[in-house]
Amino acid sequence: MTVRLPVGVVGVGALGRHHARHLAMLDEARLVGVFDTDLDRARAVAGEVGTAACVDLDSLLDLVEGVTVAVPTPAHAAVGLRALERGVPVLMEKPLAATVDEADALIAAASRGGLQLQVGHIERYNRALRAAEPYLAGPRYIESLRLAPFQPRGTDVAVVLDLMIHDLDLVLHLTGGAEATEVRASGLSLLSSHLDLANARVEFANGAVALATASRVSRERIRQLRLFQPNGYLSLDLASGAGEFMRVRGDWRPGTGQALSDVVERIELVAPEADALQLELRSFVHAVRGQREVVVSGEEGRAALALALRVTDAVGQSPLAVPAAG
Repeated sequence: MTVRLPVGVVGVGALGRHHARHLAMLDEARLVGVFDTDLDRARAVAGEVGTAACVDLDSLLDLVEGVTVAVPTPAHAAVGLRALERGVPVLMEKPLAATVDEADALIAAASRGGLQLQVGHIERYNRALRAAEPYLAGPRYIESLRLAPFQPRGTDVAVVLDLMIHDLDLVLHLTGGAEATEVRASGLSLLSSHLDLANARVEFANGAVALATASRVSRERIRQLRLFQPNGYLSLDLASGAGEFMRVRGDWRPGTGQALSDVVERIELVAPEADALQLELRSFVHAVRGQREVVVSGEEGRAALALALRVTDAVGQSPLAVPAAG
């Protein structure tokens, strides 16, 4: 019988609470404790999932062989470094850190200790993306749209680091980590002291182009990804997990056919139903056990962060830029 990996959660707010809930249900893991600077909240969540609330971070690190970190972004580096320096592998919620220098420090600490450092870019586990994998063939033009209603949570960073970074990570993943050669962007601060709306156009050294829009002041919640590649077009609804792949029929000849369906073959994209967060946490446990590589490495998390910060800087250089509110 496999011994369950002892794990813990640092930060049990809106997102960390879900980490704790899922880890408590994983067969491969044993949730031995949680820690939050709000001890009452830690005790409440611990009671919900049947584990202990630790009074400080070191007390939790004494008990675990892996930890997930879901604290506010400005605290990512301090918490992550403390865990890694104690020899504890880390699953860090996105973004990896607040700055590239902090990301580099986390990567270096993990490397020195031979430890796993995984970044929580959860869209890598999205059902629609999993279903699309057999049909991906070097997308050349990518469009993403990510809209969400306003919530105070997450406004400690710009919408680019809060929401758009999900899509920037996917773009880097889908383009094979190609170098971004040009970044143009515009955006506005509307309800917080940081950007709440942003649009970016990114050109890559391999010729691919990505257009990304993110807003946290929308009345609707939308997560869409469209991929155009030489062999066809993929339309993915990341919110529902549905998608379709359309390509020219192999037997079609120019000048023939009466309708679009005579020319284009439509393939519905289907993947097994699964909770993305559960898949992410399970993959981390497997990585710590040495059963697989981490899905999103520290280096990949750094690349997404670096591109997100370039987008944020480009907004400030845009002719449409306006002073932030506050």
